[in-house]
Parts: sequence; C-alpha cells; structure tokens
Amino acid sequence: MIYNSFSFIIIYPFIFLLYYLIPAKFRRTRNGFLLVTSYLLYLNWKPVYALILFGVTLITFYGAKLLEKSNNHRKLVLNVSVFFTILPLLFFKYFNFANEIIFQVLSFLGVRFNLVGLNWAVPIGISFFTFQALGYLWDVYYKKIKSEKDFFVYSLFVSFFPSILSGPINKASLILPQLHNLRKQFDYPKVVVGLKYLLWGMFMKTVVADRAGLYVDTILPNYMNYTGITCMVAVFFYAVQIYADFAGYSLMAIGVGKTLGFELTENFRRPYFSFSVTDFWRRWHISLSIWLKDYVYIPLGGSRCSKPRNYLNILITFLVSGIWHGANWTFIIWGLLHGFFQVIEKMLGQQKCNYNWFGKTIKIVVTFVLVSFAWIFFRMPTLSSALGVIKRIFDVSLPKTIYTGSITIFSFMLLGTMILFIKDSADEFLPNKLKFFNNSNVIVRWLSYIACMISIMLAGVFSADQFIYANF
Repeated sequence: MIYNSFSFIIIYPFIFLLYYLIPAKFRRTRNGFLLVTSYLLYLNWKPVYALILFGVTLITFYGAKLLEKSNNHRKLVLNVSVFFTILPLLFFKYFNFANEIIFQVLSFLGVRFNLVGLNWAVPIGISFFTFQALGYLWDVYYKKIKSEKDFFVYSLFVSFFPSILSGPINKASLILPQLHNLRKQFDYPKVVVGLKYLLWGMFMKTVVADRAGLYVDTILPNYMNYTGITCMVAVFFYAVQIYADFAGYSLMAIGVGKTLGFELTENFRRPYFSFSVTDFWRRWHISLSIWLKDYVYIPLGGSRCSKPRNYLNILITFLVSGIWHGANWTFIIWGLLHGFFQVIEKMLGQQKCNYNWFGKTIKIVVTFVLVSFAWIFFRMPTLSSALGVIKRIFDVSLPKTIYTGSITIFSFMLLGTMILFIKDSADEFLPNKLKFFNNSNVIVRWLSYIACMISIMLAGVFSADQFIYANF
C-alpha cells in the first residue's frame, strides 16, 4: 500500500473499521481478515508475484518444522531451505547483474556468449519479506525460538501489509506472540500514537522528501549542466530526501501497525545526529542493522577475534548490505565505503564519542559529510556518473553559484527541511522539554497537529511516487 496516495486515505479507514468490527475474542478471525487484506493489497500490484510471497512462506514454514524434528541433518535441511528461500530473490534481483559480469569476463577471454536478460519487474518488497523469513528460519535453527505451528499465523507474519513494502524487517520473536495473544477490542492510547506516527510520517514523505526530490531529480541526473556547489547542495538534499522518505515510510508502517494493536520494530532514531558511521548504523535502518549483525556479522566471528579478522568481518557485512540494496556496482561501493569508514573509526578509536559538546558537534558534521558522500554512489545509476558528480563537486574552476530553480519549490524545500531539523533536534537534545505532538498542553498539541496537516495540504507533493526503498 502506497501511504502517500489518495487510495490509502480512502481504503485504510475501511480496513480499520472492518477490523475493529470483529470482536477481539475472535482472534483467529481477526488474523484471517488481516491475512486476506495483506494478500489482496499485494495482488493489487502484480497478482502473479503473490505466488513468490506464498512460496517463500511455504518453504520457510515447513523448513523450520523439519529443522525442529531433524537431529542428524539439521545443517543440510537449513542449507536447502535457505537456498530455495533466497532463489527467487537471486533470480529476479541479481540475474541481470550476474549475467552482465559473466558476459564481461567471457568477452575479456575472447568468448562471445550472453544469456538473454530479464525484463520483468522485481516483485515488490521481495528483499524485505525474504530476509524476514530467513531470519525466522535461522532463529529456529539456532533454537532461539520454536517453529510456528499455525501456517496462517506464520503467513500473516511474512505478509503483514504495513511492513511488506519497505520494512521494518521484523523478528518472529516480536510479531508471532502478538498474533497469538488476544488484542484489546480497541486500544485508544495506542491508536492515538499510531495516528501521530502516520501524520508525521506523511509530513516527512510529502513535504520534505518529495519536495527535496524535485530539486535532486533536476540536478543529479544532469550534473554536467550545473556548478560543483549546486551538485554538492543536491547531494546534501538527497541525504535529506532518502532519510525523510524511508523514515517517513517506517513511521507510517509502525503507525498503521499501532492503530491495529501491533508493535513493529523501530527503524530510525535520528541518524544524522550520529557521532560516527558506527553510530549511524545503530540509528539508520535499525531492523536491517540488527539482521546483518545477528545473521552475518556474529556468525563470521563478530568482534571476538583478532583485529584484522574483525575488520574483515565488518567489510564483509557491509558488502552484504550493499548487495542487498541493489544489483549494481554502485551499491557494492556504497556498502564497502560504510564498512571502510567503520574500520578506520575502530583503528583510530573514534567509533565512540568522549568529547565535549563542541567535539561531538564536529564529529556529527564529519559523519554527515561522510554519509552524504557515500550517498552519491547510492543515488547515481553507474560508477562513471557517481565519479562524475564527485569530480564536478571538486572542480574549483567552476563558478560558485547555486541553482535554485523555482523559488517557490526551493523555499518549500528549505522550510520543510528546517522543520524536520527542529523536530529531530528537539527529540535528540530536549526530549523532555520541547514537545510538539506529545505536549502536555492540549492547545500546543492540537496546534501542532493542525499546522502539520495544513503543511501537508499546502506544500505536500501528492504524486503518489513510490517510496525509494520499495525498489530494494
């Protein structure tokens, strides 16, 4: 479901009302309603790809049951289950990339051979529901949880519509108990919190992210036509765009979950106030960071090994992160850059912050610049274009002018970014003093709601553009 669309505004109240018309004591009926709703919403995109979702669900459900029953062949069962679970992801997302690499290698050797490339769209949310299902499988293998006995409950865990598009990647140990327990008939405080999340998430997406996107999408694809300083400004605004876009989606997903009585995984914690790249990954896409730590970094040996091996583990983990984000060398470089930054921080002892407020501020700024630099590779479609943007930024011979385009669009973009900065600053440094949506004064609280809604209506971009991370 695209939250920044009028179809969501029309459809979701009906889902909400129908869900709460089912008495809480009929837990299985409620779960069944949510399962049918989740699949119907998924079918609305490309119906045939629901078979992929169902297949991943089927393989991991019965694979986990076999793991629990098996004594002598658990590793084999795990490997077979993981292979067939990840096969659709590899096929749809990485076939063309692997095909291109093979073609280039064979061409270098003087052999002309190339498989026909795929022109199919990647099933929406495939990276998210595949990793969520794999996490469940590994948790059963490591005996952290017992396998789920109810196939329909497990199917809802994998396909739950608020988070299937772009996460969070929820752990089975968090969601499955909630699906089994009786939920309140109507949890008013939780619904209110959920609606606040929805409102602020909508502001982040439509007012901040999509406004910034208008500027970024004008500059970066045509970087050769603009000055270096304009390209640098566009890069910084892309950092704003992708944060507001992805964090906005996550807030709306968590908000929808709360309105239905569920607690989903926190996914963002003001990442641009991080004092190191290591700290950044404790705050950015938290559910993926936890997944990578639990199922890649720790199995590799984590930090309980020699320093060189620990550094290698970090690089491998963020190589996996880069590959997960996309089948392109740009994502691989992006992931390795984040790994490299963290290795340097560890070598210099800078992964923690033992400085006063001034030193911490400097570290926050440096971290933001490093992360924004890496975003260039994330945003640009090819390595040559990414390097072209970098070269353009550092070309001192160019005029020192900034392209603003439409003054209205540029002003709205600055205003939305400034409001987001003030809100995040208040939450980061004055969490108990400066409040807006959670202010004890009812007038301040409602003025904040109204101001946010007016901003969305006046400055929001309602083109129903897909969320950036839906492509991953």
